Amino acid sequence: MSILVNQQQFHLTNGKISYIFQVLKNGQLGHLYFGKALRERDYRHFQRTNNPTPASCHTYEDDAAFSLETIQQEYPVYGKGDFREPAFMISDGQKPIANFVYKSHEIVKGKPYLKGLPATYAHTDEAETLLIVLEDTYQQVELELSYTIFKNEAVIARNVRLINKTDGALSIDRMMSLSVDLPHADMEMVHLSGTWARERHVKKRKIEQGIQSVSSIRGASSHHHNPFLALTALDATEHIGEVFGFQFVYSGNFLAQTEVDHYGTARVQVGIHPMGFQWNLSPGETFQTPEALMVYSDQGMNGMSQTFHRLYRHQLISEQWKNKDRPVLINNWEATYFDFNEEKLLHFAKEAKELGVELFVLDDGWFGKRNNDRSSLGDWTVDLEKLPDGIASLAEKVKSTGLQFGLWFEPEMISPDSELYREHPEWAIGIPGEHFTLGRNQRVLDYTRPEVVNYIFEQMKEIIEATNLDYIKWDMNRNITEAYSAGLENQGEFFHRYILGVYDLYERLTSEFPNVLFESCAGGGGRFDPALLYYAPQAWASDDTDAVERLKIQYGTSMAYPIYSIGSHISAVPNHQTLRETPLSMRADVAYFGTFGYELDPSSLSNEEKEIVKAQIKRYQSLRHLVRDGEFIRLQSPFESNETAWMIVSKDQTEVLVGWYKASSTPNPRTNQFVKLRGLASDRGYNVDGEKYFGDELMLHGLPLPVEFNGANGEQAERGGDFQSKVFYLKAE
Repeated sequence: MSILVNQQQFHLTNGKISYIFQVLKNGQLGHLYFGKALRERDYRHFQRTNNPTPASCHTYEDDAAFSLETIQQEYPVYGKGDFREPAFMISDGQKPIANFVYKSHEIVKGKPYLKGLPATYAHTDEAETLLIVLEDTYQQVELELSYTIFKNEAVIARNVRLINKTDGALSIDRMMSLSVDLPHADMEMVHLSGTWARERHVKKRKIEQGIQSVSSIRGASSHHHNPFLALTALDATEHIGEVFGFQFVYSGNFLAQTEVDHYGTARVQVGIHPMGFQWNLSPGETFQTPEALMVYSDQGMNGMSQTFHRLYRHQLISEQWKNKDRPVLINNWEATYFDFNEEKLLHFAKEAKELGVELFVLDDGWFGKRNNDRSSLGDWTVDLEKLPDGIASLAEKVKSTGLQFGLWFEPEMISPDSELYREHPEWAIGIPGEHFTLGRNQRVLDYTRPEVVNYIFEQMKEIIEATNLDYIKWDMNRNITEAYSAGLENQGEFFHRYILGVYDLYERLTSEFPNVLFESCAGGGGRFDPALLYYAPQAWASDDTDAVERLKIQYGTSMAYPIYSIGSHISAVPNHQTLRETPLSMRADVAYFGTFGYELDPSSLSNEEKEIVKAQIKRYQSLRHLVRDGEFIRLQSPFESNETAWMIVSKDQTEVLVGWYKASSTPNPRTNQFVKLRGLASDRGYNVDGEKYFGDELMLHGLPLPVEFNGANGEQAERGGDFQSKVFYLKAE
């Protein structure tokens, strides 16, 4: 791991990757290379600045070849001859033009903390950070570009800080966290898109001249587009070929885009969405962007994903939770909805304990007068009609059974029918006296106001302390409309200040109660992003718990997130989101590859089903160390086939877990069916259900699947029909 500086060329490398840029002759920064590690030498010849092009604007009167329109840049500005979209735009009210040139640099061990923002972290021996200071030639304004390279991963973490040293206010209208110009555009763009109940489906498209983007202006990272994109070589697959992955560590409005210019250069930018964003920066103040991450892989999409997985497991998720087993939980929501009382909940909890469940979670409806979704959000006091002895008494009784106790909160929301709204209507987002839009019959609290965050913190703190709480499911069921705060002078700051308020509440709660496990949720997977993994090490992947649909949701989510962060549960059938009826075995076989749990009423299970559930829980408990720490590998895509396959391999290649699924039956299938594995030790023997296979044959020929019914083999068939699944455990001998 080293940051090499030679004649104003900066080379970040760790033996896996190189990231190289230089100071151009006009003082700005020119990008040279991002990819597989290169040896140390002068690479300024990568940037051709001696070849004039037609109709381009050039910086120097006597040098027609030096044009920002054709130079690969590091953090491009507006108005100096580059007509592609800039990385940032600022104005002092008169001049919208800036000209930031190199001033100085500093190399520091480790990784500086980003105040008020979630970000990856590193100890002094795990990373090095290059800080480049640029100054504007027009006015006393400085930009600090931060680049962190990690010791063991093919990752560059980037962020930007703007310092106003003038005597007047500045307006920031656009400020990306990352910009990089790649030398060619013969690539496909991969992103994760969808909507409620089908989040993070994998989408691919060839990039062409113009702008291809994914974004959110909903106030949240959203169900619809994840703050992630990858650019892949045209011949890249899951396992081979070059891939450049980009991820934004942020939970609010974002823009991730690729702009292909008329010469085939691909400019990637990631940052806060500039629509509706305008930040006033007073003299002496600074503005800090959130973090953006760049990953390089020459081993296809799986290689990129595994890098993100390791980075998040070891350098993003908190030290408290990254090596700790997560409890098997059961949530009462789909079993009872709002219709429950203490007697029903205690019976529910006792039955769950007998099955082997470790954590009972009481979902929506325990507070205020919450008998439907039309009231009481913001009133975080127990409903004594449902729980006459109080929430602390219920928690104590649940814990006496041997279970941990968890609660659902939706702390960012307020119901028009609530005591809090009647007392503080100005705390709801919206223009006072004007029409407001409802979502799920609720409004959004104004988290740009510190007094609102303080109030909710005190309410939650009281409940946490009274119950000695073990777990919180933090939900957020609607996006922001009428984005206005009566407490702000500049409404262009609203969305960013809102999400900073969310982070502030998370930070205060996780700091005060480090032993409480948080699971983030947003109407399912509407805010599944790296920033929240910093506070909540697991996220509810989707409200859609149907096993068949979860194949796509979990496959897509694994593109950028470790599977031990994916909330993955078994629910009752017919499924509440799709009405599909899948076998209990398949529901478990899918849920094993995530944080395992149940969304059903245990008393509704037959005695036979209860025994199956007990066995499922014991199996998961014996395997969750592998789910937490192993390398996840995608084998067959549900977006390309009727079959899905994935696997986990332990670091020492001695333990393997393989999941295989077939959504619908096919008549007269082929006789011999195998699934080819990856990542095994070629010369080691692996025991699978009492049979021995060597690693090379499992990878080159495949793991035999059970015999499938073909219409004539009824006595031999081990599987058949729709919704087939099989999970194999392999142990090296």
